[in-house]
Amino acid sequence: MIAKTIRTCFPVAAKAVADKAEDINKLNVFPVPDGDTGTNMSLTLGSVVKELSALPADADMEAVAGAITHGSLMGARGNSGVITSQILRGVAEGLVGAGSPTSSADIAQALRRAVKVAFQAVRKPVEGTILTVLRDISTKADECEKKRLTVEETLDAIVVEAYQSVARTPDLLPVLKENGVVDSGAFGFAIFLENFVAAALGRTAQVEDFATTFDAGSARDSALDRVKIEANDDWEGSEYRYCNEFLFRAERPFDEEECLEFLASMGDCELLVGAYPDYKVHVHSNTPNLVLEHMLRFGQVYEVFIHNMDMESHERTAKIHADEQAAAPAEPAKPIGFVAVAAGSGQAEILTSMGVDVIVSGGQTMNPSTADLLDAVDRVNAEAVIILPDNGNIRMAAEAAASACADKRVFVVPTKTVPQAFSALFAVMPDAPVEEVVEAMAEAASEVRDGEVTTAVRDSQAADGSPIRSGDVMGIVSGSIDVVGSDVKDVTLECVRRMQAEEEGDTLTILAGSDLSDEAFEEIVAAIEEDQPDLEIDPHRGEQPLYPVIFSIE
Repeated sequence: MIAKTIRTCFPVAAKAVADKAEDINKLNVFPVPDGDTGTNMSLTLGSVVKELSALPADADMEAVAGAITHGSLMGARGNSGVITSQILRGVAEGLVGAGSPTSSADIAQALRRAVKVAFQAVRKPVEGTILTVLRDISTKADECEKKRLTVEETLDAIVVEAYQSVARTPDLLPVLKENGVVDSGAFGFAIFLENFVAAALGRTAQVEDFATTFDAGSARDSALDRVKIEANDDWEGSEYRYCNEFLFRAERPFDEEECLEFLASMGDCELLVGAYPDYKVHVHSNTPNLVLEHMLRFGQVYEVFIHNMDMESHERTAKIHADEQAAAPAEPAKPIGFVAVAAGSGQAEILTSMGVDVIVSGGQTMNPSTADLLDAVDRVNAEAVIILPDNGNIRMAAEAAASACADKRVFVVPTKTVPQAFSALFAVMPDAPVEEVVEAMAEAASEVRDGEVTTAVRDSQAADGSPIRSGDVMGIVSGSIDVVGSDVKDVTLECVRRMQAEEEGDTLTILAGSDLSDEAFEEIVAAIEEDQPDLEIDPHRGEQPLYPVIFSIE
């Protein structure tokens, strides 16, 4: 009977988690954003559903337990998915010997087994997570067993306890309280449990009416009241960038504890679950290649997934911002808005601080399309929009976007570099008509003298006809290759000297590229200060690719 109930109810509960996956994902702020918790849990549960559906109609509980164990292990994704797989394994194993009809004692025994299996899998359990909720509902099931409550009363009680435990997670884990959220994995687990119980007791998928002994509605509301999804802009994540997870089939017995110690030396959140010969491996590391190489000594790896957690965290924050903007009441359009193209995060931050509404990623070798620029214009809540292409190769796309936009007045200030955009933005007159603003910005940009330093990718020749070899460092002044050398600092210094000799300026704005270290950048700035003592220098990290130095003189 219990086997049939599980096969009937499991798909219902799995679908409920899948339906709520996006809401669960948005809560994912701890321990690290290793993929999306809701998505990972849903994929894990979906793998179990597939295994269960392949069983014959008369499969007993032992076969069902095997399908749950194998399906959840093979399909486990992310830290949350792997831990969920161990919870499911423990419950399934605990129910193999359940009586017929099932009793509250059987439920308590299954949850005790789940606690043992799940906690053994995690070397450093953290309070305020899915493991805490599991332990709390196991304790509640033990209480129900002692009180000799019915199965229905016991199931109701553990669902209530699950949500109450979820609501307590911010009090146990400071990072959750700081971000105004409950634990994502715990919330997903409670959703699964609630809907499984609802299906088992013949209720609607969304539980509306529990036994009057238990106030489940207020328990859920208490948990949901703590779910205040916010963008986490200052999240620094783990010191490890990559979430590594893969399946592993051992070709011979190996020391599992020693293997776990190696994984711990590679990073954190290390998990090795399963039983010989099939295992699931999970670890956060900066060297996924070393993790794979180590495991290959003992067997074969397959279904390898490597996620960049930094990128996933930024994507999550961007999506939450987009959702907030979509949900926010429309504000009156401002008179003038700005779109600018930037090739590095530092450039983007500076432009944003100067009033640019939307940054389009692009520059040399990665020119945005007309459609990209049109999309950016559409996102600006303004009556008129000014585009700063910041590259000669992007000007035509910007002008095409301006011509194609029908519902806004769009203008292009033909900036060729980001430093020109800085000067143009300083010239903005907030209360002036847009035509006058465009004219003033264009004039300010035209007065900027700029330079760039990069490396030649092929043989060529400089403006004076001298040869350039692939790998040479080139100094480009106002579009002309005027200086060629072998050192970024020397070439930059010579470019500045020539520009000052031609026309002395007062201020130099200089941006460091992504491949230029802070130490090297400081050396360049110091060299310019010593060589040009009357020149005021304004240094910034531009983080642009390909060009270690971009600068302008005014």
